[in-house]
Amino acid sequence: MRRQVVVPRRVRVRESSSPEECLLLLRKSLRSPTMDTGSKFEGSVPHIFVTLGASGDLARKKIYPTLWWLYRDNLLPSMTVFYGYARTKCTVSELREKCHQYMKVKPGEEEKYEEFWKLNHYVAGAYNSRRDFELLNQELMKVEKNVGANRLFYLALPPSVFEEVTVVIRETCMGEHRGWNRIIIEKPFGRDADSSARLSNHLSNLFKEDQIYRIDHYLGKEMVQNLMTLRFGNRIFSPTWNRECIASVLISFKEPFGTQGRGGYFDQFGIIRDVMQNHLLQILCLVAMEKPPSIHPDDIRSEKVKVLKCIPELELEDVVLGQYIGDEKGEGEAKLGYLDDPTVPNGSTTPTYALSVLKINSERWDGVPFILRCGKALNERKAEVRIQYRDVPGDIFNGKTKRNELVIRVQPGEAVYVKMMTKTPGMSFEMEETELDLTYGSRYRDVKMPDAYERLLLDVFCGSQMHFVRSDELSEAWRIFTPLLHKIEKDKPKPILYKYGSRGPKEGDEMCWRNNFLYYGSYKWVEPKM
Repeated sequence: MRRQVVVPRRVRVRESSSPEECLLLLRKSLRSPTMDTGSKFEGSVPHIFVTLGASGDLARKKIYPTLWWLYRDNLLPSMTVFYGYARTKCTVSELREKCHQYMKVKPGEEEKYEEFWKLNHYVAGAYNSRRDFELLNQELMKVEKNVGANRLFYLALPPSVFEEVTVVIRETCMGEHRGWNRIIIEKPFGRDADSSARLSNHLSNLFKEDQIYRIDHYLGKEMVQNLMTLRFGNRIFSPTWNRECIASVLISFKEPFGTQGRGGYFDQFGIIRDVMQNHLLQILCLVAMEKPPSIHPDDIRSEKVKVLKCIPELELEDVVLGQYIGDEKGEGEAKLGYLDDPTVPNGSTTPTYALSVLKINSERWDGVPFILRCGKALNERKAEVRIQYRDVPGDIFNGKTKRNELVIRVQPGEAVYVKMMTKTPGMSFEMEETELDLTYGSRYRDVKMPDAYERLLLDVFCGSQMHFVRSDELSEAWRIFTPLLHKIEKDKPKPILYKYGSRGPKEGDEMCWRNNFLYYGSYKWVEPKM
């Protein structure tokens, strides 16, 4: 028997609708810029959203703004209240003041904004105190008023306290009330295969897998979610999506700034743990997976696991590691090198740039390199998938053609474009590179593009785990990267130095070339005028 789904009045949904069907209809409502802000969700079951670590950076910069945006757009159940919990003694007014600069309140939304904060509460307490969590539970029960409630717990906390917090949540806050419970956990999910397995085993002893939502915010981004539709909803791409036509796949994440005073935190993890092992590997799975039997979350996640099982463990020779140095011609602290950051340990060899080449031993992808590249203090801000096709056989243009590419731009400026050759306009018979372009900001100008966290928190309310990481998926991801990470930590190979604001180490481009990705440097994608 399916559970009842709570939806806005203006969205028609059958009582037997699955969470996925509910989610699709709810997301359609995001497309309407003139949505009636007076409409509310039907249903009498209270929902309680508890943010643990409510006084921290993640909570005030992401979680509270996201909850406000969902509330503003009437995408939450009407009987939803919000509780913050942290060690810091704080009032709701003080919390509101800390969050306000990130809330993006527009003119005309002031009254709604006041309503949102009236639904907020705050409880101070320790993370390892059963008594403090019992007091929190008593506060939650006041809202429920003996009718039961659905409870969501967001662990916006350091990984060091995950285990003790989840134990006291299970013992004190998930008892006699009659609603469901869901736990949202932020990365990092461990530091290697062993620590991740310990955390997964710990969580599985406390909660069922369908109660656990391991959040990777990259899975909430528009173009990452669009990969499924591009691949399996278009006949034009399917026949060429294989080793016969594709030369290589490059998945990039580039930031034009350094650690900005957070080097002490970054140095504990490095760029591989911070970006590559999670964000980029998740994108790789969506690019490489086989077509699932359905869009059911477990069907999709099972296909992603199959991809990961086909990838051998990474070796040090498969990787280029770099670390940025200051640009003497630059001005100000923004151009300082990684080791110039006073929070970074002296002589640290932690990489701020990494490029790795993964091979997928499957019939579809045998011999096709999947290149993952990420780095800080590079020449631009960009996250994209670049699928480069093989050279045209039987060349009749004397080597003037350049490879076609399908590019999925994740950020900034979401876009899908195909890089192709065309005759230069005019009297000549020369050729040039151009593109078939779908830029979202131009084509979908009037569509509200939700933040990744908006999508994912809405998924949790609806009970859809499609865009969350399953335990076996996490285990396979760590299997691939753990030997490499241990080798780096043991041998401390000296990273290749690259200048702040550059493309990164030239050895990275050389590794791409050796793995059948050609960078011409002659083509520049021009973002259309909005």
